[in-house]
Amino acid sequence: MSRQSCRVVLTGGPGGGKTTAADLYRREIGDEVVIVPEAATLLYVGGFPRTGKKGVRRATQRAIYHVQKNLEEAHAEAYRSRVLLCDRGTIDGAAYWPGDPMLFFKHLETTLERELARYDAVIFFETAAVGGISIEGGNPARIESLPDAVMLDRRLRELWSRHPHYVLVPHQKSFIHKVNKGLEELAKVVAHYRQKRMPT
Repeated sequence: MSRQSCRVVLTGGPGGGKTTAADLYRREIGDEVVIVPEAATLLYVGGFPRTGKKGVRRATQRAIYHVQKNLEEAHAEAYRSRVLLCDRGTIDGAAYWPGDPMLFFKHLETTLERELARYDAVIFFETAAVGGISIEGGNPARIESLPDAVMLDRRLRELWSRHPHYVLVPHQKSFIHKVNKGLEELAKVVAHYRQKRMPT
C-alpha cells in the first residue's frame, strides 16, 4: 500500500474489551500509536437518532461510514509514521445494516474487498455476551441486549474474518486475561510493522 501509516482495526461485538485494550496499549507505548475513535459513539452521544426503524438505521450507518472513513484519513495525514488503532472500522456498519449485510456496501458504492484492503490487520474481541456476562460497561451509547450482542458478534466475525491478517481474541471468564491476550496480539502487529519500516 502507498499509505505510510499502519492501520489496525480493533472490533468485535459490543462489550468485547476493544476500547479498553486500545487505551491501555496507547498508555504503554506512547507516541508510537494513535487511537482513531469510534465514529458511532461520537454520533450517538452527539444526538444522532437511534431507533429500530429501518430507514433510520440505514441513514445512521451511512453517516457512521463516512465519519469513520474521514476520521481515519485525517489521522493518517496527521500522523503519517504512527500506527493507527481504529476503534471499529468501515465494515462494521454492514453488521448493523438491516437485512443483507452486502446491501450496505452496495448503498455506499463500495465492496467488502475494498474496505478490507484499507487495513493492515484486524484484531477481533469476542463479546462477553457469549458467556452471559453483562456488557453495559458504562457506555451511554450502548443499547444492545445480550442476544443482540451475540448476533452482532457473529455478523461482524463473518465479515472481518475474511481479512488475511485476522486475529480472534476469544471470550474468557477473566476480562484481564482476555485484554492481556489482545495486548499481546497488538504488540505482535506493531513489532511486525516496525520491522517492515526499518532500513535494510
